[in-house]
Amino acid sequence: MILNIQHKGLSDLFYEDQTKGVKQSLVKRLRQILSLLNTAAVADDMNLPGLKLHRLTGDLFGFYAVSVSGNWRVVFRFEDGHATHVDLIDYH
Repeated sequence: MILNIQHKGLSDLFYEDQTKGVKQSLVKRLRQILSLLNTAAVADDMNLPGLKLHRLTGDLFGFYAVSVSGNWRVVFRFEDGHATHVDLIDYH
């Protein structure tokens, strides 16, 4: 279950089905990722073909990332079986 989302547009998409705050070309993929993340209990549940799950280092140590499209990634942590600090970032 997703406990909190940092990115306002991503939060609006997940909780209110509002697409205004995210790139329209990413909406379908983001909906899929958020749905999977909401049912995941551990980070490895997101290790599915095409998502390219990986651990992050440096300033984002402790976070995981999955690929959305191009440089866009959804990053998150897992705490007590829940996704937290979910964010949408332009990776590079």
